[in-house]
Amino acid sequence: MAQIGKTIPEFTAQAFHNGEFVEVTSESVKGKWSIFLFYPADFTFVCPTELEDMANQYEELQQLGVEVYAVSTDTHFSHKAWHDSSEAIGKIKFPMIGDQTGNITRGFDVMIEEDHMAHRGTFLADPDGVIQVAHIHAGGIGRSAKDMVRNVKAAQYVRENDGEVCPAAWEQGEATLTPSLDLVGKI
Repeated sequence: MAQIGKTIPEFTAQAFHNGEFVEVTSESVKGKWSIFLFYPADFTFVCPTELEDMANQYEELQQLGVEVYAVSTDTHFSHKAWHDSSEAIGKIKFPMIGDQTGNITRGFDVMIEEDHMAHRGTFLADPDGVIQVAHIHAGGIGRSAKDMVRNVKAAQYVRENDGEVCPAAWEQGEATLTPSLDLVGKI
């Protein structure tokens, strides 16, 4: 089911963040841009490469006013153990949400029910909690955090510049489009 334009599902969960266990709720994430980065499981193979990649982009995302939430159906305890034992995961400074019930994963429609794991789903929600970007990848295909940074910049530009749209592969500072009858058939 398409997620674009939907409000993030209601949830309350425990997360491992900066050496502590903290509560994260659907209400507490509103007010700023949020990336929800769903992945299948802790202590796996592609997942740490993706999470490390996102950790490497985290400072720029923070400068853009974005918080990242890594989410899997593991517990917050497992997240701590993985963070403490893996050099790649040890770089993470964003919250790692434990969704052992699967309610958040189901709410974003990325649960693989027979495995009780998430697909590789990445969602960008605006400060109102409305999903603006949704990417879902097969298990063997890793994501690029740099692509998500570009998506954030485009989504923020469109939100701040009513009536303008960003063309394919748009980068910050490049020309945008203003849809009108005059452009029909000329692009």
